Amino acid sequence: MHTARRLVTAAAGTRGRPPPPPAAAAAAAGLGVNKSRRLRTRAGGDGAHQERPPLPGQATPADRIPARPGEAYLDDCHRRYSCAHCRAHLANHDDLISKSFQGSQGRAYLFNSVVNVGCGPAEERVLLTGLHAVADIHCENCKTTLGWKYEQAFESSQKYKEGKYIIELNHMIKDNGWD
Repeated sequence: MHTARRLVTAAAGTRGRPPPPPAAAAAAAGLGVNKSRRLRTRAGGDGAHQERPPLPGQATPADRIPARPGEAYLDDCHRRYSCAHCRAHLANHDDLISKSFQGSQGRAYLFNSVVNVGCGPAEERVLLTGLHAVADIHCENCKTTLGWKYEQAFESSQKYKEGKYIIELNHMIKDNGWD
């Protein structure tokens, strides 16, 4: 047990001392801690430049994969949904309208807006809620069909769906900030 404790403290670089509290560690690194906003600011500055520390497991700017040509990246501070096949960003959680939709292969979510998707040609389909003009959508990166876009609803009670997107759950994953 003592050997394991020595290995842990040696790996942490504390040589038997308890680790410094977060504020002391931040001060030693030249960072001040702004407790009211939980952001780090550069010491000696006026607080105008603030950095949000990365969450455990979150990529830092240096770790990010270079952008693929034409690919959009959603803001890191929002919970988002990504393509389950290639991890391209698809939608922010803030754009989620409803979780109670049925896709052709199972449950699906309705979104107000999406990124990194392409649309096929519109065609008329009879869905569970009636006749709609829809266009299949696919991931621009891996070309997997994700769901569809409602182009036109023919029943007045379904008009709210026009211009909205359906993405099936088996084609997306929760990404960034889901605990």
